[in-house]
Amino acid sequence: MVFGRIRTGFGMARRSGRVLRDYPKLLVFPVIGGVSGIAFLATLFGGLFVAGSIFEEGGAALYGALFTAYLVETFVASFFSAALVSETREVLNGGEPSVRRGARTAWSHKLPLLAWSVIAAVIGVVIQLIESQDNTVARLLASVFAVAWGVMTYFVVPVIVFRDPSVRGMFEESARTFKNTWGESVGAMGAINIVTFVLALAGVAVAGGVFFLIPTAGGARLVLTVLIGGSAVVFGVLVGKTLTGVAKTALYIYATENEPPDYFEDMGFAEMGGDGKTARDAGVLGGRV
Repeated sequence: MVFGRIRTGFGMARRSGRVLRDYPKLLVFPVIGGVSGIAFLATLFGGLFVAGSIFEEGGAALYGALFTAYLVETFVASFFSAALVSETREVLNGGEPSVRRGARTAWSHKLPLLAWSVIAAVIGVVIQLIESQDNTVARLLASVFAVAWGVMTYFVVPVIVFRDPSVRGMFEESARTFKNTWGESVGAMGAINIVTFVLALAGVAVAGGVFFLIPTAGGARLVLTVLIGGSAVVFGVLVGKTLTGVAKTALYIYATENEPPDYFEDMGFAEMGGDGKTARDAGVLGGRV
């Protein structure tokens, strides 16, 4: 069972890679989102570093800054994730991706995305508060809660984009979708994380090659190593994020429409050991690589 889920996860990752290969424009959304998020965090914590006292005093001011960081980061990431999943669906339906249309679609769901971001920011601060306690049990509980929260909200963005639900509904449907696709979701997450790690590792290898092979001496070689190797690592992470968005969209489409989308039609989602049950009947999805 475990190895079957892993194999299916790599199957999802490989087919998601084919989608990205055919439509590299999808990579634009994680790139813009990543740059925007980094720029915001650099501005926020750069200002706080200059102020200095907030880190020394801690307390409400520090957690207020953390809430702001979580809120904006979650909204930015969710916004461009919404654009990605909407355009991924367009691709899986046989269309062409459009950055402008994806951004318009995400903007049309700005209020539920903001509501989700506020709740996620509150939960993030609560988890941080628990983890800051000098208590092993509290930290363990925080870790368990963080995992459960991640599972329950795994499909929140697709739910918001494709269903436009109430605040309560977005969590209920996300949790229900994950329950119905838990095997493939976990497998896909694991496989894509491995792919991301391998790509990042390749970036480190490139950095090492640059450092030892380029004859330039002194600081110039170090700068080239950081720029080239760092760019390779960032590229690997961005590819991983894009693959995650594609796989998540494909799983959500099947879970809600009971029909495999293009690029994933040979996954055999509904095959449950030859018993003929569907994902909704069985509560999980089968699949072949």
